[in-house]
Amino acid sequence: METVSLVVIIGCLFVGMFVGLISFYLYKQMLDGKKKNSAQKEADRIINKAKSQASKIERDSKSKAKDFESRARRNAENDIRKQKQTLSNQETKMKDKEAKLERDFIRKKEELEHKMKELETQVEETTEGKERVRELEKKCRKQIEDIQLQLEKVAQMSREEAKQELVQSLEDETRAELTEKLSDIESEIKKESDKKAKEILATAVARYASEVSTERTVAVVALTSDEMKGKIIGREGRNIRALEAACGVDLIIDETPEAVVISSFDPVRREIAKNTLEKLMADGRVHPARIEEAVSQVKKDLFKTIKEDGEKACFDLGVHSLHAKIIEQIGGMKYRHTGMHNLFKHSIEVAEIAGMIASEIGSDVKLAKRAGLLHSVGRTIEHSVEGDYAKVGADFIKRHGEKPVVVQAVLNHSGKNEKAKGLLDHIVQAACQLAEARPGARRSMMETYIKRLADLESIGNSFDGVVKTYAVQAGKEIRVVVDSGRITDGQAQMLTRDIARKIERELNYPGQIKVNVIRETRIVEHAR
Repeated sequence: METVSLVVIIGCLFVGMFVGLISFYLYKQMLDGKKKNSAQKEADRIINKAKSQASKIERDSKSKAKDFESRARRNAENDIRKQKQTLSNQETKMKDKEAKLERDFIRKKEELEHKMKELETQVEETTEGKERVRELEKKCRKQIEDIQLQLEKVAQMSREEAKQELVQSLEDETRAELTEKLSDIESEIKKESDKKAKEILATAVARYASEVSTERTVAVVALTSDEMKGKIIGREGRNIRALEAACGVDLIIDETPEAVVISSFDPVRREIAKNTLEKLMADGRVHPARIEEAVSQVKKDLFKTIKEDGEKACFDLGVHSLHAKIIEQIGGMKYRHTGMHNLFKHSIEVAEIAGMIASEIGSDVKLAKRAGLLHSVGRTIEHSVEGDYAKVGADFIKRHGEKPVVVQAVLNHSGKNEKAKGLLDHIVQAACQLAEARPGARRSMMETYIKRLADLESIGNSFDGVVKTYAVQAGKEIRVVVDSGRITDGQAQMLTRDIARKIERELNYPGQIKVNVIRETRIVEHAR
């Protein structure tokens, strides 16, 4: 009984479990169906929404594509229109150019045809003229032969004798005409050259303003008292006019106490006027007749002094047998200057240096001194003689009996007229350059000196590997410090040569400049 109950209970349990499983399954199927339906509905909704958005995007894209296409079409049409317009304009220009070229071609062709016709006409006329000339030549020859025969009969002279006499007469006549024309041309050229020279001098003097100009063109005479100013001026200015006319200078009398300024570009005239004023002050009598007498006496004494100075210079140098005119010119150098240097002292210095050079190389010492002393004699000759001072001086000493070798040295001492030909030319050139380049021979302006130093340093610094450049010894030496890591010993040697060549090309300087390249390596260590 109990067993049956147990079986029944167990069976009921199985049945209940089976029914529960079936119920759970059915319930799950029902829930899955609901979820599936809801998911299907959501998917349909999303699909529908996506379709609507896709259709909207498609419509928008079609609209934008149509707008883009229309704009692109309009832009393309505008570009095509512009290109067509440009091509049309170019075509019009080309047609115009073509028409112009065609017109020019037709005009040139017509001109050429016209010239060809003229040339043909000229050729025909030339041919006819040649034929007529030949006929005339034949007639002339015949007539000349007849005339020659008649002349030989009348003159009782042969043809050769008559020809020589005729040639001689023609030469005399031509020489006379040429002499007259050359004289006229020479006078005209002198007139024009004098005018031009005065203009150039006036312009140069007006542009050159310096304290040196005053030193070279004026002289100041100290008066014993201010009363002498009135005596020098004279009644209605007669005395000062007579003094200016006799001496060829300008006298400036102003408020400067007890002083009269003499102005003239000719130093000899200034010296004559100065000595004349001093003589008149010592005498006390100042009137035109006395002024003329004093000027005459001063000129005589000054020219005597000039001659004595020239003779003394020749005697001191051992230069003999010079013409008296040359000696006077040498003495006149004392009152002239060249490059801030007295010409008289400069010429003596050049002569001494030339003599020493000639002695060292075994050449003629006296001849070298002679040429050195005379090298600047052309500077003392008046401006009325035209030409470069070296050429003028050479012509002057040649006319007064100097040797051709000395004349050649004087002509070429500056190296401007011709190249040096003989040994004496080189000696005089070297002596001139040494005399001009030595320290103190020339007085340079401070600005020029500073600029030359700056140019030297800039040239040294322009090369690669240079650390610093220093100009020392008043610009006679530059010291170039280089980077030892970038410049080797061999490169330093080449750098020295390159700097020297660049200085020679770009700068003008007297004498020579020493280029010193410094390359050093410093190794430093500290002991602690």
